[in-house]
Amino acid sequence: MQPNDSAVHETLWAPWRLSYIVSSKDQPQPEGCFLCRYAAAPRDDAANLVVARGPRTLTVLNRFPYNNGHLLVAPLAHKANLTDLDEEELLECQRALQRMIESITKTMSAEGFNLGLNLGKIAGAGVPGHLHWHLVPRWNGDTNFMPVLTNANVIPQSLDALYSLLGNALATTWREFEQT
Repeated sequence: MQPNDSAVHETLWAPWRLSYIVSSKDQPQPEGCFLCRYAAAPRDDAANLVVARGPRTLTVLNRFPYNNGHLLVAPLAHKANLTDLDEEELLECQRALQRMIESITKTMSAEGFNLGLNLGKIAGAGVPGHLHWHLVPRWNGDTNFMPVLTNANVIPQSLDALYSLLGNALATTWREFEQT
């Protein structure tokens, strides 16, 4: 930008993006699907940012969020397509999404949500073999001048703080969810 331009470039702090930016596709990656690794390691839920589990589902904070509170809801089983899910898995995934929307609305005062499922690599699935829904909370004004002018998003909360907030709120409501 030239000094006389009306828009000003600002630096935003988003430390969780660094590992994504500097990771090389040539570097060895952990074996297999990260969602399957998380599903198999309940003792590591805090380190893996798993905020909720059900008998057939897993809910994880997105390490590279589009917005504060961005979650992934996935079946525990490694399945690529909606038609691969049995009725119980499909229902539990949808109920987990309902519960997450309710919890984020209450704890973070979200005013809306984007909910998406990318099926297949060509459709943008980052984990094409393990389907998962993206749940992205939205607030009035979060599409303000910054994304329009600079293609930047501002996420005002660290993943650790968000994990604590959602983990505490979800721990108290999960029993109610399981009973329904």
